[in-house]
Amino acid sequence: MSSTNEPTRSVVIGGVDTHKDLHVAAVVDHQDRVIGSRSFASTRQGYRQLLAWMRSFGELRRVGVESTGSYGAGLLRFLQQAGVMVLEVTAPDRQDRRKRGKNDDLDAQNAAHAAYSGQRTVTPRSRDGMIEALRVLVACRKTAVTARRIALQMIHNTIVAAPDGLRDQLRVMTRMQLVRTLATWRPDLTAYRDVEAAYRISLKSLGRRYLELHDEIADLDAMIAAIVEDLAPNLITRNSISHVGAAQLLLTAGGNPERMRSEASFAALCGVSPVPASSGKTIRHRLNRGGDRAANSALHIIAIGRLRTDQRTKEFVARRVAEGHSKLDAIRALKRYLAREVFTLIMQRQREINASRIAP
Repeated sequence: MSSTNEPTRSVVIGGVDTHKDLHVAAVVDHQDRVIGSRSFASTRQGYRQLLAWMRSFGELRRVGVESTGSYGAGLLRFLQQAGVMVLEVTAPDRQDRRKRGKNDDLDAQNAAHAAYSGQRTVTPRSRDGMIEALRVLVACRKTAVTARRIALQMIHNTIVAAPDGLRDQLRVMTRMQLVRTLATWRPDLTAYRDVEAAYRISLKSLGRRYLELHDEIADLDAMIAAIVEDLAPNLITRNSISHVGAAQLLLTAGGNPERMRSEASFAALCGVSPVPASSGKTIRHRLNRGGDRAANSALHIIAIGRLRTDQRTKEFVARRVAEGHSKLDAIRALKRYLAREVFTLIMQRQREINASRIAP
């Protein structure tokens, strides 16, 4: 039995400023006073040393970490597996930073102060499971789509400036006819000093590049669709919600959507919640320019799709226009309702998954 005179361990809060090769950590006590600051390597061994160092000051209540989606992702996973509560710390106030200055120790201390007060902090998205796999595949697909578009633009730009005989031969073809024709060319690679031969070599290279990227995107689409159907089959059954759009909305919600307090939080995260902009007798709301712009774009595509195919959506927009709103305002309101619908479906599926995990 422990003695009643044995001192209790003090409570401490940690903060970490993350970088590529090292992380700078700081610890504050129960009165928000800085009691230590130190650097650690951004390796698994460094994570263990960082956690042991923080716990040496007392009972570690929580840790504020910057950039949990990039440099801090590995540390986030390690701390969560160790049972430590982690908060993501957002950027500090610019005016305060100008007054106090900036270095890695100060940034780590600011992260600890933010975790202590609960200000400028959010619950980070989980960085494991199928949502993380989906994020990596979607990011890869996005760059492949961009590269394919650039390859096609280069093909058209090259044809515009090509010699007349070559240009007249190619300009009447459709896109895929053109690309496949270019990819099958067999130009003389030793004649690259000749202008027309150089054009043929360049166009063949661009055509093959386009087809390779086209096949890569098709493979990624199949993998993304399979994950989305596992995660949210109820989402893709809805009108105008594609696998790519559903994937983006799932990524925005994250692997732990319960961290959001309500569907209004999800709407704000997607940038579709109206922001009050009233003054005096004027009562109005303005467009929300924050949030995840990719999620906002996904909701916009869904809204346009439903406006073309769903009768109830057509009637809703017509009613809003008749009330004196612009069509664009009506679409913005529609995106807000879509965010509510999507969030409800995601949370419903999350409850089903959680129930299946605890079922005997």
